[in-house]
Amino acid sequence: MVVRRDPGNIEPVKAKEELIFHCGFRRFRASPLFSQHTAADKHKFQRFLTADVALVVTVYAPITFPPASVLLFKQKSNGMHNLIATGHLLSVDPDRMVIKRVVLSGHPFKIFTKMAVVRYMFFNREDVLWFKPVELRTKWGRRGHIKEPLGTHGHMKCSFDGKLKSQDTVLMNLYKRVFPKWTYDPYVPEPVPWVKSEISSVVPEVGME
Repeated sequence: MVVRRDPGNIEPVKAKEELIFHCGFRRFRASPLFSQHTAADKHKFQRFLTADVALVVTVYAPITFPPASVLLFKQKSNGMHNLIATGHLLSVDPDRMVIKRVVLSGHPFKIFTKMAVVRYMFFNREDVLWFKPVELRTKWGRRGHIKEPLGTHGHMKCSFDGKLKSQDTVLMNLYKRVFPKWTYDPYVPEPVPWVKSEISSVVPEVGME
């Protein structure tokens, strides 16, 4: 489902948080995933429902065919339903790939011309050998690869396209496919009707002379 954040709501909404869906003629509860709405075959996972762009919401639910309108609500502690986002049904696609990025960081221990010994990214030799084919990058724009592990405590020799600075940080991007939780619940509690709170203020009578 492609949804856009309602401008009247500023409450933060995390991914995998239980929301109430009004999708076409169906109403249910589920814990969705948020991802970018792009034309690529892999879509980056979003931790929050942002307010500036349209995002794709992914859930496990009964099949509904597009175009169907979608309303997202969040139940408050007092039982009222708060409108979070509005949109439409995009597709029924179980093969959509939502990718989550994890960044590992390490620090240069010894620096040579285009080589460096990096530590604190891994802590045993087997992990260094396992992630050896993955490309490395630094915060200052250098690119490199793991050459070989050093010792048994996770130190590794890496080669880069230039000399590193001592204050630079070595990073490794890892990507993992994530799936929504199977939390479909067709039984949605009825919302508490909205009642306008009236504040009675006693106005003292002032005699006009």
